Amino acid sequence: MPYVVHGASGAQGGPLLTRLLSNGTAAVGAVRNPGQLKGKPVIAVDNASVDSLTVAYHEVDGVFAHLPAAPEPVRRQYAQNIVAAIKAARPKRVVASTSGAIIDMAGSPLQASDDSAIMILVNGIRDSGISHSIVAPRLYLENLLLPPIFEAAKADGTLSYPIRANFPVSWCSHLDVAEAAQKLLTDHSVSGIVGVGHLPGLGGEDLATGFAEEFGRGVAFQSLAPDSFGKLIEPMFGPAAANVVGLYKALWEAPANVIRNETSAQSVLGLMPRSVRQWLAETLG
Repeated sequence: MPYVVHGASGAQGGPLLTRLLSNGTAAVGAVRNPGQLKGKPVIAVDNASVDSLTVAYHEVDGVFAHLPAAPEPVRRQYAQNIVAAIKAARPKRVVASTSGAIIDMAGSPLQASDDSAIMILVNGIRDSGISHSIVAPRLYLENLLLPPIFEAAKADGTLSYPIRANFPVSWCSHLDVAEAAQKLLTDHSVSGIVGVGHLPGLGGEDLATGFAEEFGRGVAFQSLAPDSFGKLIEPMFGPAAANVVGLYKALWEAPANVIRNETSAQSVLGLMPRSVRQWLAETLG
């Protein structure tokens, strides 16, 4: 039976569905509006409906789940519904992405709280007794493609982002996550958290260097205040922008945002993340 991929019309599920299909693996995209996903196998699902999700998960080889950007109360409900459907339908394997939320730093202010949507999802999957793994990226390189960020970097060589210049981050791309998720869906021998991203973490100047190498011109990194970043993304993110700003305010006060070596995709799966230049070249074509 096929694998079910949530968000297949978007940045997280799309690359995974493409990888699965290109390798001849039976898979379907689970989206609210099937018209968004043309030319690929698709099933309509509604995260607000347990029944809809249960039907989609019934007798499938695996499910890739993640929570879309939305106000936190909505995300909590989605998480509860996905967990209820997993427990009812009992797919053979579940792989979920934290989408950048931090779940492996107990005692840190950055650690997601137990009542957060992501922990409701993660703990529910853990408690289901179903074979599973949790993909745990930190910050996505694709964030740097947001028009206000990317256009400035290309126009005047200033790469602005709401982190300190010397703040190390395990940056990764959606393509890296898709590669890890594909392997985890089909390999039941790996369980628990698998961090995806660079080790050691990259600082702002590392990002700028990658852009400079790809652009063939000088690029300098510039720290952007989280509130200023929020104003840039509010037209695109709507109410969800507040959650994003809250994350970056917390990161501003933290020493680092780096995955653990012992649970990294490098150690567990033998997968290396793309360099900044490699990712840009692959993404921009």
